Amino acid sequence: QGRSGCTVPLSRQGGCNGMGQEQEHPVGAVGAQHGAAAGGMCGNRDRDITAGAVGAQHRLGWVVLVGTGLVPSTLQRTLVYGRDRIRFMESLVVGDIAELKPGQGTLTLLTNEKGGITDDLIVTNTSEDHLYVVSNAACADKDLAILRDRAAQLQATGSDVHLEVSDNALLALQGPSMARVLQAGLPDDLAKLSFMNSISTTVFGVPGCRVTRCGYTGEDGVEISVPAARAVELAEQLLGVPDVWLAGLAARDSLRLEAGLCLYGNDIDETVTPAEAGLMWTLGKRRRVAMDFPGAAVIMAQVKQKPRRKRVGLTSVGPAIRPHMAILGPEGRPVGTVTSGCPSPCLGKNIAMGYVEAAHSRAGTKLTVEVRKKQHPAVITKMPFVPTQYYMAK
Repeated sequence: QGRSGCTVPLSRQGGCNGMGQEQEHPVGAVGAQHGAAAGGMCGNRDRDITAGAVGAQHRLGWVVLVGTGLVPSTLQRTLVYGRDRIRFMESLVVGDIAELKPGQGTLTLLTNEKGGITDDLIVTNTSEDHLYVVSNAACADKDLAILRDRAAQLQATGSDVHLEVSDNALLALQGPSMARVLQAGLPDDLAKLSFMNSISTTVFGVPGCRVTRCGYTGEDGVEISVPAARAVELAEQLLGVPDVWLAGLAARDSLRLEAGLCLYGNDIDETVTPAEAGLMWTLGKRRRVAMDFPGAAVIMAQVKQKPRRKRVGLTSVGPAIRPHMAILGPEGRPVGTVTSGCPSPCLGKNIAMGYVEAAHSRAGTKLTVEVRKKQHPAVITKMPFVPTQYYMAK
């Protein structure tokens, strides 16, 4: 079956929706061996793939929808060791890291003193002796500098914390067939692994892997951290399964937008607060009371006073809505800006994300978007646009 019954080929032309750096991936050469042509997506050369096997006009997002997609990822992984690792992490992010059970992870936000979002991270409390931190590739240098600077500050006062940057490759296996495909090469029972949980294991004979049940598509999926020297081997084994195809970032971008997930650099950045972005759920209750994370006073004051702008979803018909387009109110006055947008293969209409004045943020509000100097009707729509399929063990 496909995502919520969706079997529509993703035939649109994808484009760069965010920031990125020119990076190679250990399995970047695999695409050419599987009838795929790589194009640019946010500066990553081994991205945005069209496959002849599916038809030159079809994006591989179609395969993610009705089968399982394999996406090489350039996300940065940092390991945090030491008895003070949780205190270290909580001095930088808004989440309640101390409450995470062994193997459990959470999406959290790295914030600045003005309450802005420096990056969105996934932090996992591994069952071993460290925290596993995944950050965006475009923010890798910035994030690492912040982590290292804070670690040095704590070390100077006698705290026990140290960092190690992982050189593993990361493969994202996403889609309805993921569990069946991966279970065939996994000694562990995948049915016991819930969304946002992680295990260290062997995958199709490759030891030293970390499998985390998460992803950036809204589908049931995993991200596999694999030793770089064997990344191509594992990718080839996965791509040898009939249901698995190599997918590009443009395909993944349409899926994450359908799922209502933010893209750093477009939908959130250092000028946007968690309150404005609708991400207050990432703040742990204990952390809200303690107010001991960067920008806490600004963020909590904004919650009390209500933010002046809010992140919203939009749907429309006609020309596609793209980033930076103006959102206009009933009288034609600008009330916001689009931050992400594309045609939705599942819904058969345009979807977008953006920020509007709070007075215009209620679902069902009719606005217009200016596309090539012409105004087109748009409606504020609740997200996710397409129901997510995150898996929770019974």
